[in-house]
Amino acid sequence: MPTVAIIGAGIAGLSCADALAGAGWRVTLFDKGRKAGGRMASRRIDTPHGEASFDFGAQYFTVRDAGFSAEVARWAEAGLAVRWPEARDDAWIGVPAMNVVVRAMAARHEVRFSHHVSGLAREGAHWRLLGEGMPAEHFDAAVLALPAEQAAPILTLHDFELARTALFARSQPCWSGMFAFDAPLPHDSDILRNNGILAWAARDSAKPGRAGPESWVVQATPQWSTANLERQPEDIAPILLAALGAATGAPALQPIAHSVHRWRYALSAGTGLGCLWNEAQRIGACGDWLLGPRVECAWVSGRMLADRMLGAARAAA
Repeated sequence: MPTVAIIGAGIAGLSCADALAGAGWRVTLFDKGRKAGGRMASRRIDTPHGEASFDFGAQYFTVRDAGFSAEVARWAEAGLAVRWPEARDDAWIGVPAMNVVVRAMAARHEVRFSHHVSGLAREGAHWRLLGEGMPAEHFDAAVLALPAEQAAPILTLHDFELARTALFARSQPCWSGMFAFDAPLPHDSDILRNNGILAWAARDSAKPGRAGPESWVVQATPQWSTANLERQPEDIAPILLAALGAATGAPALQPIAHSVHRWRYALSAGTGLGCLWNEAQRIGACGDWLLGPRVECAWVSGRMLADRMLGAARAAA
């Protein structure tokens, strides 16, 4: 059976891996992170009032595609996902954190974390991964399940048409702040949208399946994040905290713990192509940037690429 290296162990890469492995392909995933999550990341922070949990990437996911709906139904049956109607009627979240869904998917595969793939080398009819500590093994096919900005420089050396698609698919950044407090903020709503520099703010501790002290995630608008992208986290934290205080009517907030994360590639525009695949070289790409800025789009893109790869293999048999 063919061997495939998938670079990126987020929803897109794992969805692709599920379909390929289900058809008998030998799949190995590589991810520069230390654990599964990607933009469905969650973080735990110790506080004097217990551990605070934050979903600091994607805040929820929606379900429209039939295949993804079946997948989410399996997650729900396993107790990994529940509805979150406060966000919107068709919103779902992972429980007890967003990243549990990705972790459950990753557990089905061989995923090598802390492996930063810097490029690919074509050696005969096979691919070898480049980067510090990369294995010397070869793969029949390579999949880039990365943001467009990270996929483009790798694709440029092997297929300029695919690379050009990635070069024109630009993402918008987002500064995300996490703040825990020793008492609930005096605000009736658990969700705030489009308030000043904040595109989103949510009381994470009020989500279904959550526990711990009062915890909020705030995410700045793409415009503000772009203008302040290169600033240091210690400069960003008080600005986001002040914005949360203004939005909730609670000035001079004093968090008991906090953290800030810079997402350089947070929101993709979506090219509508679904996936990219070069059968002659057996290299392709998947991700939400090929469909739209939703978790579901990433899952569908990964599945579309796997279907295309499997179809090409059947046609060549």
